[in-house]
Amino acid sequence: MLIYVDGKLKTKDQAKISVFDHGFLYGDGIFEGIRVYEGNVFRLAEHIDRLYESAKTIALRIPITREELTQATLDTVAANGLRNAYIRLVISRGPGDLGIDPANCSEPSVVIIVGTIKLYPEELYRTGIALVTSSVPRIPTQCLDPRIKSLNYLNNIMAKIEARQAGVLEAVMLNLNGRVAECTADNIFRFKNGLLETPDLMHGALAGITRAAVLELAARNGIRTREGALGLHDLYNADECFLTGTGAEIMPVIKIDGREIGDGKPGAKTLDLLRQFRELRVREGSRVDYPRAAAAAAEG
Repeated sequence: MLIYVDGKLKTKDQAKISVFDHGFLYGDGIFEGIRVYEGNVFRLAEHIDRLYESAKTIALRIPITREELTQATLDTVAANGLRNAYIRLVISRGPGDLGIDPANCSEPSVVIIVGTIKLYPEELYRTGIALVTSSVPRIPTQCLDPRIKSLNYLNNIMAKIEARQAGVLEAVMLNLNGRVAECTADNIFRFKNGLLETPDLMHGALAGITRAAVLELAARNGIRTREGALGLHDLYNADECFLTGTGAEIMPVIKIDGREIGDGKPGAKTLDLLRQFRELRVREGSRVDYPRAAAAAAEG
């Protein structure tokens, strides 16, 4: 495994950051999780745009341009020779001192890790999964805008712990007003009477890349969509329900807090969107130039 660290490719054992890096000390940084399908980095431009937007909001200067970061990402994938992979792109505030002041950090760190990931067994896309509602509320938008994909994921992790303790893989997170925000690592959708609904971003949801792709697929299929407020009552009484995320793709939900969703099986509309998404994911994105990386490595 070769990992990009501040402009250089290093082996797993060589790739290190300082213990004084504020990403490590305080979660001061941002990241993107990106998928590679058959040599195609799915919607890389959208991920890069979201990364730079997150950086601007937290006043973090990314030390290279969008174009340079895009190429570095593609080159790191190619250098690892993986045609199907998961990319973790991390920008931290960089090494500083033991105080929280970002002004004491010398230079932001850029790390690109390319590996494999398998969050859900394939059989679950045929059978669906159950959810519980977490007692941990989503951090209010007044405190930290959820559109920032920050390194501080403790809020989500606490909800994930509750899910695991309940014997399920995911948990629904509510905002302080009791409205559905998202799950611990995924956005959530429901079908009701032919209408596809998902929480509005201002209710505490991350602006997921897969979420956006699903809304676009729905529009192409003439499916009515709405982004707004949803409560648990709405989820319990959905005709169909599913999660979306870079890792999850489109995961059918068949039960929430012991209530069966619809007939308790993955819905037909959900499965059709999953099929279409899997066709889309190998077409939309940025192609990896594996021969270019091999030639560069030979020259180096």
